[in-house]
Amino acid sequence: MSIDKELIMELRQRTGAGIMDSKRALEDSGGDLASAEAALAQKGLAAAAKRSGREANQGVIEPYIHGGGRIGAIIELNCETDFVARTPEFRDLAHDIAMQVVSMSPTLVGDEENSPEIVGDNGEEIRLLHQKFVKDESKTIQDLVTETAAKLGENIKVKRFSRFELGT
Repeated sequence: MSIDKELIMELRQRTGAGIMDSKRALEDSGGDLASAEAALAQKGLAAAAKRSGREANQGVIEPYIHGGGRIGAIIELNCETDFVARTPEFRDLAHDIAMQVVSMSPTLVGDEENSPEIVGDNGEEIRLLHQKFVKDESKTIQDLVTETAAKLGENIKVKRFSRFELGT
């Protein structure tokens, strides 16, 4: 089956996958763009899971200030190389996570922090990685980190964060 170049480029733009991976996925799916995209996403998530044990000691410190300077957060987001830390996708992820910290007030990063309490006073999730993403409630922050790790080809970890609010 011959696959149209425009279809390959559209899939590549949507997923960030390489040209040959995009072409193979389209060939395997019979030219169905949605099926090819799902197959590439599954392949990327599996690869990201394999990388999760690798050391991530590069990254960025990302601040976010909201509400006329009355609320702010700063996060440390780590990856394996400084090259990935400088990419727009990584920087956008760091910004989105800092914004999440400001808006949802988590107190823990994730499961590695042993605490019997996993919900706050109002029933909201207090572990950052388990919270629903404020821009897309169909995803959690962990889903967002995993998707970005799959796209960039490196292990990504939220190391720590701090939230500041005037008057508290």
